[in-house]
Formats: sequence, C-alpha cells, structure tokens
Amino acid sequence: MTEILSFAWLHDAVRWLLAPALAALLIACAIAVVEAGIAVGERFHGLAKLGASGNLAQVQAIARHRLERADLLARIPPMLGLMATIIPLGPGLAALGQGDPAKLASAVTVAFDATVLGLVAGIGGLVIGKLRRRWYEETLEAMEHSLEQAA
Repeated sequence: MTEILSFAWLHDAVRWLLAPALAALLIACAIAVVEAGIAVGERFHGLAKLGASGNLAQVQAIARHRLERADLLARIPPMLGLMATIIPLGPGLAALGQGDPAKLASAVTVAFDATVLGLVAGIGGLVIGKLRRRWYEETLEAMEHSLEQAA
C-alpha cells in the first residue's frame, strides 16, 4: 500500500497533462487548416511573386521558415496524440479492474479521438511540407537559372 501511495502524485501529474494535450491537438488541427490555406496562397500567387523579386536569399529564408513550421506540424501532433491516447487508458484499465467497464469505454473513446486528432494534424503537416519543399525547390531552381542566363 505504501508503494501505491508514494507514487500517487505522479499519476495525478500525468492525468493533469491530458487537458493541455487535447487542447494542443485542437490547436494543431486549426494550425494545419491555416497552413493549408497559406500553402494554397503560396502556390497560386505567393511563389510567383517571390520568384519575380529576384532576391534568392530572401526566398531561401522564407522557404526555410515555412518548411520548419510544416515539419513541426508533421511531428509534434502525432506525439501529443499518443500522449493523449495513453493517459486516459491507465484510469480506464484500473476502472475495468474494479468492475466499471463504462469508465473504460469512455477512456477508450477519448484515447481514439486523441489519436485521430494527432494523425490528422500530422498528416496535414506532412503533406504541406512535402508540397512546399517541391514548390520552393522549383522556384529556387528557376531563380538560379534566370540569374545564370542574366550573367
């Protein structure tokens, strides 16, 4: 009994992380939608304008910044989703051991929802990052080719 009580604070601390993880997942999904909109704007207007500027260093800096954002979006939400998946399963399994399958069902529902949110945001970040990488490489190659022809 002493062992169980001595680590109760750890269980409480981990349970406290569930709400912030779920909030972060919702925010990540919203960011994925915003980033998708920005990417569409880049593709149909922004990249042509950047390429026409002729400022290779500026385009490289913008590309690096936007690709880092997409890479973070592809990596962090799936980790948060996993965290928010595992956190409710502990109390849910404990409830099952005490004969309360309804609490386990509720925990599993939260766990699956968190997994889906993490994957949705991560997939969005991955797709946006891959597309942006290709678009910026094409833009930079075209700019370098134009500079070579001008020289």
